[in-house]
Amino acid sequence: MSGSPLAQRRILVVEDEALLAELLCEELAAVGALVVGPAGTVQHALEMIAAEARLDAAILDVNLAGDSSEPVAVQLAALDVPVLLTTGYDAAALPPALVHLPRWRKPSTFEALVEKLARLLGSA
Repeated sequence: MSGSPLAQRRILVVEDEALLAELLCEELAAVGALVVGPAGTVQHALEMIAAEARLDAAILDVNLAGDSSEPVAVQLAALDVPVLLTTGYDAAALPPALVHLPRWRKPSTFEALVEKLARLLGSA
């Protein structure tokens, strides 16, 4: 998919809901993204980040198996990796370190996710 704004972009998927993680990975791959993950826990996500030479962006669930994904967002920010949160929460319910990040509200369409990621990467 060379015409896709996500073609050849390395996108980390951090999502603890197995079916949603699988769907996100399949849909991202279908538009040409190079999917990294999925990671379902904070620890696994941090290990994946450390193992990757390059990430273009990350899709990050706010709540990972009952834990806040804030440490993952902080690590990604330190590496200048743009983050798109996936959540059903309103901004008021987010940890302070995550409030400023763009969000893809669950449930929503995959097209909206691709559009938000493309904007985040400056490709839209």
